[in-house]
Amino acid sequence: MGRITSHDKNGMYLHEKDNWTEFTWDENRVAILLDEVVRQQGHLYGRLSGMGFNDQLRAMAENMTRELLFSSEIEGIKLNVDEVRSSIARRLGIDLAKYVASSRYVEAVVAIMVDATEHYDRPLTKEILCGWQSAFFPTGYSQGNPIEVGKYRSHDEVIVSGYMGRERVHYMAPSPERVEQEMHRFIDWFNAELPISPVIRSAIAHFWFVSIHPFEDGNGRLARIIGDMMLARGDKSKMRFYNLSSAINLDKKHYYVALESMQRGDGDITEWLVWYLHTLQHAIEDAQVMVSAVLNKSIFWMHAAKIAISQRQVDVLNLFLDGYEAKITSKNWASMGKCSKDTAIRDIQDLVNKGVLYPDVPDAKRPSYSINYGIAMEDFMQMFSQVQVIEDKEKHFLVANYQGHVVKERITSLDADRYLRGDITLPQLMSKYFSYLAAQRV
Repeated sequence: MGRITSHDKNGMYLHEKDNWTEFTWDENRVAILLDEVVRQQGHLYGRLSGMGFNDQLRAMAENMTRELLFSSEIEGIKLNVDEVRSSIARRLGIDLAKYVASSRYVEAVVAIMVDATEHYDRPLTKEILCGWQSAFFPTGYSQGNPIEVGKYRSHDEVIVSGYMGRERVHYMAPSPERVEQEMHRFIDWFNAELPISPVIRSAIAHFWFVSIHPFEDGNGRLARIIGDMMLARGDKSKMRFYNLSSAINLDKKHYYVALESMQRGDGDITEWLVWYLHTLQHAIEDAQVMVSAVLNKSIFWMHAAKIAISQRQVDVLNLFLDGYEAKITSKNWASMGKCSKDTAIRDIQDLVNKGVLYPDVPDAKRPSYSINYGIAMEDFMQMFSQVQVIEDKEKHFLVANYQGHVVKERITSLDADRYLRGDITLPQLMSKYFSYLAAQRV
């Protein structure tokens, strides 16, 4: 969405009404979803409590990487994933197989995220917000246009979309004369101790902040950072393992629709809270997938610790272990390892000989391979029962009975398709997604 400075109102916006921040909501509808979010949070942190500190740190780094990439992408900004991952790893003191130099811009926006994460319990101030906003725009330009940085906006702000002459006005923010006072009220509320769930306050903070729209640009990213800070206050932890940006990025249209519809309302923000809580559930589900990947990756490298593996092999294996959605073939290996196909074939065959990889289908004309996590296939069949792949809400899950209770892991669409075609077996899927569980028994 773009910005213009002409007035184009159609009816009254919420912020034009008296006492507009006295938000209300349907307690019954919200309470049911809030209980489910809290239950999911508890399950996630229960799993994390059983992880070693290094694995927790890696899970947090991966979450922060995704948060920064997707929060920027929502605003139409593409960041280099290797630069972001390397910058975060350096700041958190994590060893990476491959570091890359990061641009000054990436270093600046990573610094904002780390600052907000480490100091989640610090009182929010105008100075902090202005500092963060200026770091987003170090040149004083946004999309080629000069903007005000490091201070609240001094002109009207209208959110529009569409071609010149056929613009559609989505929202007109409060006049610049009101911004200082509105932000003062917001910051006081944010810093106060109130008998409201931090999850609900996170949703309110996000909506309230973007409604004021205090800066000329960067408001969306700041709103998501502020929302995460409030969630961290509820968790009372500097370790952040889930974020809203990745879930929002998958459905940006409904994000903007949910915000816009509330701006024409009467202060009842039930629909916004419902949307926010549903999105938070998706974010926690994504975090569960990420935690499982970190655990399985840790199991693999424990198994492969004494095996001689080249740096290129390590780099490519880590890409697949981090969830890169592709089959392990010589063609994909050559592309990811930036080497010739012949070199890729030698890399793969070397790893097959060392037991690191195994062919999905022996003697196939177009072979593909899977990673060996160091646990025998027959062990999976003994530990798990009633194993099946199911589809739920356009996502695929591997479900099984393990030690008397049901375990469930989301799997990639590629793996689901390959299983349904008969290209890979259930034990192979179990090896990829359940190794962290099986390792507890082996």
